[in-house]
Amino acid sequence: MLVEYTTVAGPGEAVLVEKKSKFIAQVRPVSSAEEAEAFVEEVRKAHWSATHNVPAYIIGINQNIQKFSDDGEPSGTAGLPILEIMKAYSVVDAAIVVTRYFGGTLLGRGGLIRAYGGAAKEALRNAGIVRMLPATRVRVTVDYGTAGKVQNELLTAGIAISDTEYLADVTFDLRMLEGDIQRVEDLVREVTAGNFLWSVEGQFYHPVPVIP
Repeated sequence: MLVEYTTVAGPGEAVLVEKKSKFIAQVRPVSSAEEAEAFVEEVRKAHWSATHNVPAYIIGINQNIQKFSDDGEPSGTAGLPILEIMKAYSVVDAAIVVTRYFGGTLLGRGGLIRAYGGAAKEALRNAGIVRMLPATRVRVTVDYGTAGKVQNELLTAGIAISDTEYLADVTFDLRMLEGDIQRVEDLVREVTAGNFLWSVEGQFYHPVPVIP
């Protein structure tokens, strides 16, 4: 059974400049620690001349894999702030690397924490944070005599019909969130007086944007 979780919609990037130090944050959706490590290595190769490439990632709906590194910055001032930003937004299955090009002025612990955390936050916002909601695909078959009324009732109820098949009978392909399934089945049963076929075709995730 699918479980609701939050992740990023896609790759994202943000640039922050603090006292001439340039912080480049990159985020990418990942599904495994191996994929996350490959992304981290990719960034390190692209920014091989940077002062620091600081990574953090969280894998798994239950956040069972968490990893970060300060990559030479004072302990707790770089990787941990990035990880904490991810946790604040409940983001999983994502990796962030913040690259720093030193600008000549020391920022202090507080300045580093704000810079790394701030860059990570903007990258997440630019990537887009989405709530992945469990949804179900259902095929509903009715006769031609009730098809028009069923269609109208479904649309009035706010249920999207992704496809309609006209053969011996009419079949509507529906994609519904979990909370709508019983309501829609009851509606179709009422409209058709029980003369319908209801086939559950499988589950999938429906992404719903989250405003940070």
